[in-house]
Parts: sequence; structure tokens; C-alpha cells
Amino acid sequence: MALTVECQKRPEGSKPRALRRSGEIPANLYGHKGTESISLTINAKTVERLLKKASVNNTLIDLNITDIPWRGKTLLRELQIHPAKGTPYHLSFFAVAGHGDTTVEVRLRFVGNAVGVKQEGGVLDTVITELQVSCAPENIPDVIEIDVSNMQIGDSLHIHEIVFPEGVTALAEPDRLVASVLPPQINDDTVTETVVS
Repeated sequence: MALTVECQKRPEGSKPRALRRSGEIPANLYGHKGTESISLTINAKTVERLLKKASVNNTLIDLNITDIPWRGKTLLRELQIHPAKGTPYHLSFFAVAGHGDTTVEVRLRFVGNAVGVKQEGGVLDTVITELQVSCAPENIPDVIEIDVSNMQIGDSLHIHEIVFPEGVTALAEPDRLVASVLPPQINDDTVTETVVS
């Protein structure tokens, strides 16, 4: 899902603090022409709406710089938040068109109820909840679903066992543990003491 954001080139000599006071958030665009970057400003309300739907390194954003003009597909690479106010005060975008596959972080969603949990009282232990993958910008998945319903106590799931969408490749070690079903936790109340006569 691509989002569209309109912005302007930052005026020469403008101060970030003054921009923020006037309701604009400073930003940068990288990767559109090699190492060259463009300084931008985005309306604070636009940034607020964007951050409700987008996440860093995951969401494809159609960036439209109205006064250059430049338009292209980008990823939000960095988001700086004011430590005291908790509001965004700088964004960095990276142009992905023409760069081939790009690296993104994708959330893992575990679906189904593992047999080992449902019938045997085990515990599903999820070791990884996000995964770095490589894919074309237009193929970035919102989430990667992993069906755990057939997992029993003692079963483990590794990265090489995940079925990825077409064109999506994991960048982590294939043998890295993703999830496992652990035996039930033994509670002190269930342990009966042996009385020595």
C-alpha cells in the first residue's frame, strides 16, 4: 500500500526551529540522484496523518515535491522524535525507484492456535517478531503471516521454513530460530512433596 505525501523544497537559510513553529517539519530526500540530497519541509498535519499509516523502513510512500517538481517512490528511512514533546521533528526519505531491490523490516504475524498449546498446555515462544527482507519496492508486504497451528511441544520453526511471498527474500541466517512450543510451565503448587517416613 503506497501513501502519497506532498512537500516543498526547504527555503535557503531557513531555520528548523522557525519552520517547526510555523507548522512545518524539516525533512530530507536521499537516493534520487546518487549521493545528492534535497532539503524539504512537510506540513505537520500531513506528517501526523502519514505516521498513523506508515512505519520506518516498511511503507512505500509516493513523495511529491511540488515546487521542483519531483515525484517518486520512497521509503521513510528515519524518523526523529522530540525527546520531551514526543512530536516528530525530522524525517528522512530514500528514493527507491531505479535502485532494484530494497531492504525493509517486515512484521511477522503468527496465526492459528498451535496443537501443543491448545491440547498439551504448552507455550508458544516467539523469538522474532520482525524480519529484515529484500524485495522490489512494489512487493513490500505489510506483514508476513506464519501458520503455527500444526506445531507441537518441542517443535521449532526456523527462517528457512517460512513461506515468503514471491520476490521476497529473508536477509537473516536461514537456521535462525523464529518460534518454538515450550512444555507447560511447572507451577510450585503442582509439585507434591515426598514425605520421608
